[in-house]
Order: sequence, then structure tokens, then C-alpha cells
Amino acid sequence: MRKTTKRNLAIAGVSLLLVGGASVAFAYWTAGGSGTGEASTGDNLPIVAVQTSTVTNLHPGGDPQDLTGNFNNDNDGPTYVASVSVAISSVVPVGAGVCDATDYVIAGSPMTVAADVPVGTGVGAWTGATINFVNKATNQDGCKGATVNLAYTIN
Repeated sequence: MRKTTKRNLAIAGVSLLLVGGASVAFAYWTAGGSGTGEASTGDNLPIVAVQTSTVTNLHPGGDPQDLTGNFNNDNDGPTYVASVSVAISSVVPVGAGVCDATDYVIAGSPMTVAADVPVGTGVGAWTGATINFVNKATNQDGCKGATVNLAYTIN
């Protein structure tokens, strides 16, 4: 038979504490539960197409004039623009003469942009469309000094 010594008793006591402590370390409560939360996405402001080309002196037999421009983007980040379209929204004659949208022609619309427009004023670019005066076989004196109003649509 073996003799029990103080050393053996101390080792046995520490071993019991470690085994007991280990089982306590692995004891825990479990519980299920649920909760709620939310997230939101931002919205964006319409960006504005700004014509930067100056179109003057449209007249019968004249050359087409380029329509070019950039954008004003007041959003918090860049905004993707696929294309810009231009159309004649109205014609304002100077006098009592007859002048309307059929006296002018737009070519090259829509204009492909296919780019992110950065935040800012006068940013990005669009180009590719032209406006010209249609040389009809009738008197077009009513268009002298007329203003052609253009409408741009961003897609």
C-alpha cells in the first residue's frame, strides 16, 4: 500500500479544483430572442443639363451648329447619366410672322454620355447633337430674330 503524503494530497486537491473549475467554466445559460432594426437608402435630386454652346445666326442655307454642355449635380455623390436628349420645346417669333419648330431640325439626339457625373456645377460633358435652320421653299421671314427654346432630357 502506498503511503499518503502531504505532497500527494496537495496534488489531488489542486486536480479536483481544476476539474471542478473546468466544469464551472463550461456552464452557461442559453436563450433565444428577436429584435428589430431598420436602414434607409438615400434619394437623389434631378441633375440639370446646361447648354454651354452659343447658337446664333441660324438662317436658310446655314451650317448646323453644335449643341454641347455639361451638368449641375447637387447630389451627395456622383450620378450615372446614360444619355441626354434634346428637342425643340417652342419657337418665339419676333413679329407677327409665322415661325415654328418645323423651321428647325435637331440631329444627333439622343447623345450618349454613359458616365458618372461628379458632384458640382459645370461638371461632366455631353455633345453630339446639332441644330439647323430648315431651308423651305416658302417665305421664312417670320423666323428672322426668332428664339428657339430647347428642352434637354437626361436619361
